[in-house]
Amino acid sequence: MSSASRRVLVVEDDTVINQAVADRLAAEGYDVVRAWDGPGAVAADAELQPDLVVLDVMLPGFDGHEVCRRIQAERPVPVLMLTARTDEADVLVGLGVGADDYLTKPFRMRELVARVSALLRRVERAADLAGRRALELGDLRVDGPARRVWRGGEEVRLTPTEFDLLLCLAATPGAVVTRERLLAEVWGWAGATGTRTVDSHVKGLRAKVGADLIRTAHGVGYALETGSPA
Repeated sequence: MSSASRRVLVVEDDTVINQAVADRLAAEGYDVVRAWDGPGAVAADAELQPDLVVLDVMLPGFDGHEVCRRIQAERPVPVLMLTARTDEADVLVGLGVGADDYLTKPFRMRELVARVSALLRRVERAADLAGRRALELGDLRVDGPARRVWRGGEEVRLTPTEFDLLLCLAATPGAVVTRERLLAEVWGWAGATGTRTVDSHVKGLRAKVGADLIRTAHGVGYALETGSPA
């Protein structure tokens, strides 16, 4: 699917940054829509149904974390969060409310475009990998086509990245998947090293599906266990 058919919502209260990001994404062929505050972002997402949201953390009305929480409660949509802070706790808050990736200010437009493109490719690739049947692993059920997950009969709400991460691990239950392979298959970052990104998302996934399901192979990667009750 071409970028011209993809709609991106840019949410940034700094008018200069907002315009610069919108102009660059439009030049890349995306259909760009914009918002400048928390309430406006939530309203724009509900009305325009973008394929991806570029979201600043610090916004008038209410912040980007609350925006992300509200839009993810309505529908799963990839979110690239822009933050001026590099503190890990702040990043984990963003991931916890549904952000899929984060970019620290100041950033290069080339990197932002690459992140947007990678997120959208990942969503398409995950849909292809999902197959036509649900996976049953102990008390864990993963419905790829519907992008829904249940644990012990109760539905678990995951962000798009968390779902794709779980799907990648579930493809080979019990086998260790390296961080490098996860970066390549989930994020589309072939040849990259970003253990902090993987580890942060695994932490969020564990909090939702249960820490007992995901085993750490120290220095290597992660494995999904069967989901059988202990």
